[in-house]
Amino acid sequence: MANVKETTGQIEYYSRAMKAPRIREAATRLADQAREGGWSHEEYLAAVLSREVAAREASGAELRARAAGFPARKSLEDFNFDHQPGLKRDTIAHLATGAFLTEASNIVLLGPPGTGKTHLATGLGLRATQLGHRVLFATAIDWVARLQAAHQNGRLPQELVRLRRYGLIIVDEVGYIPFEQDAANLFFQLVSSRYEHASLILTSNLPFARWGDVFGDQVVASAMIDRIVHHAEVITLKGSSYRLKHTQVDSLPSTRPENTAE
Repeated sequence: MANVKETTGQIEYYSRAMKAPRIREAATRLADQAREGGWSHEEYLAAVLSREVAAREASGAELRARAAGFPARKSLEDFNFDHQPGLKRDTIAHLATGAFLTEASNIVLLGPPGTGKTHLATGLGLRATQLGHRVLFATAIDWVARLQAAHQNGRLPQELVRLRRYGLIIVDEVGYIPFEQDAANLFFQLVSSRYEHASLILTSNLPFARWGDVFGDQVVASAMIDRIVHHAEVITLKGSSYRLKHTQVDSLPSTRPENTAE
């Protein structure tokens, strides 16, 4: 039987060959604990491998979060539910399980500026990266610019197929700036390409009834909304801007009482 030094050397060599340095660290750290606890060989091996898998998953989640393009890292744990007393924590907790992603369902967050829509969208997106999903975040205007560039290069179909490989796309600020007709059609194609295939999270300061103004066409807006909400959780946030909480400003000009899903 090889002595401890030789065995340690072999573990170090194998971990380097497998490009799994944490196996070496975990094997050394857990060896005494395994002896003292009377672990079986299988229990010790499982414990060592679990450390490597956990570290790889954490590393992968960080890479996915960086690639997502979040404007800032805002977690669900940091969300101020006290500012949204009407928001059910159980609803957000269920969405945080990622079940909507496996079902290719959508989430729509409606409400005035500063009520937490982007925070929730980012938090759910971050949770998706931790669950192993690829995510992309951009404003509605940026998404349209991306689609326009692909269209001008004759690669729109390929771009839509590529984007469908992402489990979640987040579209922030729908409605802040009206779309030209061509831009509205491109956005409609993005929504249609993901319908029942992959998930969307959209945030908007306008109720659905006013999306026709944004897209310049009631028919296009209606068809788009129909696809979005067919499998979706629609959440309406209310109240004044959280960002104005400690200022002398009571409300914003764009805040409207009709911000509902109807």
